[in-house]
Amino acid sequence: MGKEYSGSPKPHQLESKRKRLTWILAVSGLCILSYLLGAWQSTNPTPSTQSEVYTRVGCEDGSPAAAGSSALPTTLDFESHHQLAVNSSEGSQQFPPCDLSYSEYTPCQDPNRSRKFDRNMLKYRERHCPTNEELLRCLIPAPPKYKTPFKWPHSRDYAWYGNIPTKELSVEKAVQNWIQVEGDRFRFPGGGTMFPRGADAYIDDIAELIPLTSGNIRTAIDTGCGVASWGAYLLKRDIIAMSFAPRDTHEAQVWFALERGVPAMIGIMASKRLPYPARAFDMAHCSRCLIPWHNYDGMYLTEVDRVLRPGGYWILSGPPIRWKKYWRGWERTQEDLKQEQDAIEDVAKRLCWKKVIEKDDLSVWQKPINHIECVQSRKIYHTPHICKSDNADAAWYKDMGNCITPQPDVGNSGEVAGGALEKWPERAFAVPPRISIGSIPGITVEKFREDNELWKERVAHYKHIASALLQGQYRNIMDMNAYLGGFAAALLKYPVWVMNVVPANSDHDTLGVIYERGFIGTYHDWCEAFSTYPRTYDLIHAGGVFSIYQDRCDITYILLEMDRILRPEGTVIFRDVVEVLVKIKSITDGMRWKSQIMDHESGPFNPEKILVAVKSYWTSEAKQQQN
Repeated sequence: MGKEYSGSPKPHQLESKRKRLTWILAVSGLCILSYLLGAWQSTNPTPSTQSEVYTRVGCEDGSPAAAGSSALPTTLDFESHHQLAVNSSEGSQQFPPCDLSYSEYTPCQDPNRSRKFDRNMLKYRERHCPTNEELLRCLIPAPPKYKTPFKWPHSRDYAWYGNIPTKELSVEKAVQNWIQVEGDRFRFPGGGTMFPRGADAYIDDIAELIPLTSGNIRTAIDTGCGVASWGAYLLKRDIIAMSFAPRDTHEAQVWFALERGVPAMIGIMASKRLPYPARAFDMAHCSRCLIPWHNYDGMYLTEVDRVLRPGGYWILSGPPIRWKKYWRGWERTQEDLKQEQDAIEDVAKRLCWKKVIEKDDLSVWQKPINHIECVQSRKIYHTPHICKSDNADAAWYKDMGNCITPQPDVGNSGEVAGGALEKWPERAFAVPPRISIGSIPGITVEKFREDNELWKERVAHYKHIASALLQGQYRNIMDMNAYLGGFAAALLKYPVWVMNVVPANSDHDTLGVIYERGFIGTYHDWCEAFSTYPRTYDLIHAGGVFSIYQDRCDITYILLEMDRILRPEGTVIFRDVVEVLVKIKSITDGMRWKSQIMDHESGPFNPEKILVAVKSYWTSEAKQQQN
């Protein structure tokens, strides 16, 4: 017999390798079958408001079947293999820039369109969106001297004049120290109509009246916010405010707020409910906001009551508070101002609020923690009555009402209606009462905890595919389909804030959960434009959004709206099935976006993929020079 070659495998080694190869092939077969099943399911589902977590046997990172995959994302090319009929305009096209006159365009709060509507109750300043025939098919341009905004926290105090080239507010509010022009930039001294010593000192005055720094107050709403200095200086106290103001004669006030890196929206107290759920805010504030609180049978205070949490505070400064001192400067009679304050006091009493204190320029009321005594008081106060058969959270294009939003039932007078909340920051990860009591069908405590873990993994992955997150280049972030707020929670250690959007008429209304966690957000229908100015967000997250909307409206216009609100060099992260992402990419390629489709963080066998897109830097001036 010839000598056996030393490099030849022994029989037992061959057998071992054969078994291992058979096992790997079997696992690979399972992975492929799992992928094919997932792909089939992805084209035949009822779209969910949140991506499902796919678990594949033997397909996770670190398993033999995935051992050869890279830890970093891989760019994928699916365009020639995946085609899906998605509701969008035909074919790919290059979108031209709009005229420079559209640089400040806010489609649903367009001053030219609003003039056509009823001025009663300021309805003309509410949302009035363009018809399909009026929708623009062009890109909103940045002004010629646009620069990347200052990084937070410097942005709280400074903004480039070239980004919002308007001086009206600095002239109109010069005496009140809202905003000043200093060369090529704006400076925000932190002043306000009712806080001449600055917002910081004003907030310190509030802290002497209510427990502002105990962790019990986390979410706030500022009605008629100006340039949002109140909200800006609350942030260092771990309180996040939803500031809103209309697009009116105080030109661009909300725009300035967002340019500063402070949460804000265009909005108004008129005839519709505010787009927030019931029991959302721990504190509400009005500093000379000029809202007629006592008019319409106290309807606006009744709306504040709806969105205030049990035990929440309402703070009022400015007319008519301290009218005996200021009546001459306000150019009103003492009788008129006294009558207004008496009317506000009466409405508050009928809402069952308690007057906590009135000191100097500030008055503070508190909403009861439950409605046991309030129900009994209806024997004395017949109006407003307590609402019946009403969805208290319904707030998208819903008329305000003149009835008191009922609080959830309690067992005794000391119990907080709807459940007590943990103090901040534990509140962010504690199980929200709406989930623990089972008020949202299908959302369990286990699902909530799984979602938190899922988002920790996703954000860890995003650090590789959107490195600007680590470099502090993002400040204003939007989650277009926020679900339980897990993305915002996973970003807590970063110097960012998140506008959590829950699509209107979702299968699961989870915005109340997001507020119970200590985050902010709004309802919105993405078939319409968002209530913000152009170029106000650094990062937009769109998880499963287009699977929800692809059969409801033309996704081209959703993408053009995203381009409008995204800052130059801003980033969008899409998560969806391959076919939808390929269609999205074909559209955004014509919008001066650079994009890549990448594998899901769990590996290549997950049918959900990720599309990362970056908006190019360009201005109207640059485009004109090219021509």
